[in-house]
Amino acid sequence: MKKQQVSLLVLSLFLITSCAQQTTPQPIEGEWIGHLPNKNSFNFKVSLKKVGDKTFNLNISNGEMLLQKTVQSSNENTIQFNVNEQLFFDLKYAENQQALRGFIKSGRFLYRTRLAKMESDKYEGNWNAFMVDNGLQSDDIMLYTELTEGENLVAYPFFGDQRFRGAWGEGFKQEEDMLLFKDGNTGLNFRAKLLKGTIDLEILLTDVLITKTSLTHTTEGWDYNSDAVTQTASSDMPTQLNDGWDTANGNDFGMDTKQLDRLIQDVHAQKLVNTHSVLISKENKLVFESYFDGYNANIPHDLRSASKSISSAVIGIALDEGIIESVNETLYSFIPKEYQHTKDDQKSKIRIKDLLTMSSGMDVNNLAQEDFYQNPSNPNSWLQSVLEAPMVNEPGTYFDYGSANPFLLGVCLNERLDMPMETYMHDKLFAPLGITNYINQTDDTERVPYFGGGMLLTSRDLLKFGQLFLNQGQWNGKQVISSAWVAESFGKYGRLQDTRDKNEYGYLWWHDSYEVNGKPMAAIEARGAGGQFIFILPQLEAVVVVTSGNFRNRKGNQPRDILQEYILPALTN
Repeated sequence: MKKQQVSLLVLSLFLITSCAQQTTPQPIEGEWIGHLPNKNSFNFKVSLKKVGDKTFNLNISNGEMLLQKTVQSSNENTIQFNVNEQLFFDLKYAENQQALRGFIKSGRFLYRTRLAKMESDKYEGNWNAFMVDNGLQSDDIMLYTELTEGENLVAYPFFGDQRFRGAWGEGFKQEEDMLLFKDGNTGLNFRAKLLKGTIDLEILLTDVLITKTSLTHTTEGWDYNSDAVTQTASSDMPTQLNDGWDTANGNDFGMDTKQLDRLIQDVHAQKLVNTHSVLISKENKLVFESYFDGYNANIPHDLRSASKSISSAVIGIALDEGIIESVNETLYSFIPKEYQHTKDDQKSKIRIKDLLTMSSGMDVNNLAQEDFYQNPSNPNSWLQSVLEAPMVNEPGTYFDYGSANPFLLGVCLNERLDMPMETYMHDKLFAPLGITNYINQTDDTERVPYFGGGMLLTSRDLLKFGQLFLNQGQWNGKQVISSAWVAESFGKYGRLQDTRDKNEYGYLWWHDSYEVNGKPMAAIEARGAGGQFIFILPQLEAVVVVTSGNFRNRKGNQPRDILQEYILPALTN
């Protein structure tokens, strides 16, 4: 048993008094626990059948039929339709009409999707709303409630399966003894009925019930049970899949695989807590791949800020194509007209380069901080909040890490594109790498991918991205990004002043150094909260990926220890 650490959803419940001699029973503060009846409730099967010109029958099921609806595409050449304001489909015929490929947009998540042709004009595929492909590992759920000032009740639901990225409660509406709200991330709707001694919780897709449970109050604390996971991790040659990776045995490259066996043992012994995956490529071959805590090669992992480096790559492609003319173009040459009033003498000097190097000069530790502009209580849009924040330094002079910088890069690129940005990202970057199983997260507009972080990729695909940059922008012989952009990206433009080690910084890439046999070993890194790392090691012709779940235990830099103590000794035997 483990104590659940990650809050997946924060919502505000308010005590309600009725006018018709009815009063909602006042909930008790504390922990409310229950069980989900089906661990596969959030693994959906989607089918789409053409029944007329631009007309389709849509079915969504999870073992039971959930939704049946006839929909009309708004586009002649693609299949585009809204189910409701939260759920949108954007698909195209592919593979000589043997498949439909595109996105299911639900809430802020853009799920990359493939529906295979099953029969004439009928296509089917899977949609895993909670990202996991094999059902939840735990059916436990807990709602922690407490009263705040003003007699408002705040509740924090926790799920027993920590692999689920989490949710974002918003859109609260009270109807007598019922509180309605939605998860802004997945787009799922919630109904909490406040009863005497219990809380009945329902989770819905659009207005269709997915699952429900009854929660009871406990004063004994909540320990969740998780299914035992049997995973065989070893230093043997990784499995060959049809995903673009050639695999090999590390012994063939002179690696000391005993160091990797020791790594596996220490993860299992909880000496390296919450490690989810470790992968290594050597000379363009995948030579080591191990998963833990129920993860596997098919589950996209939350990258947090490690996806900032992916954002940088997309900007590089746009520069290569002339969509952005130069890194010296100024921010306000992209900003929409309705926000031009926020420009002042200092802000007018901010360049694309300053955003790429975290040197915009904006107040990224206060009013332009992610925690502020994304706060649900903030009445303004994310963009307005960031642009109205004061300047604290001259652009290009002080390097201060903050997600507002890449967020603005995404806004800039979106203003120049003549297609949805998620389509541009897929066509120009992900498709050439063979990356098809991922989730893009939008900003508060629920239309534009958020460049500040939060994409979800599989570990194999994240390793591909690192290999792309090690190979000077090439993947399997194809130039995806110019070598000139890779070189610029890996430049050292300044030192981040708000980090412990004051690392040198490139275009949304970190620089670090490790010690091997008394000599320094340079690494270029993508980093994300909780322990999401890409390590590019040019001297060793190697790339390392580590994903983790260390969000609240001060272990976010544990992957650096894994590299130093286990992987570098294995690579430099």
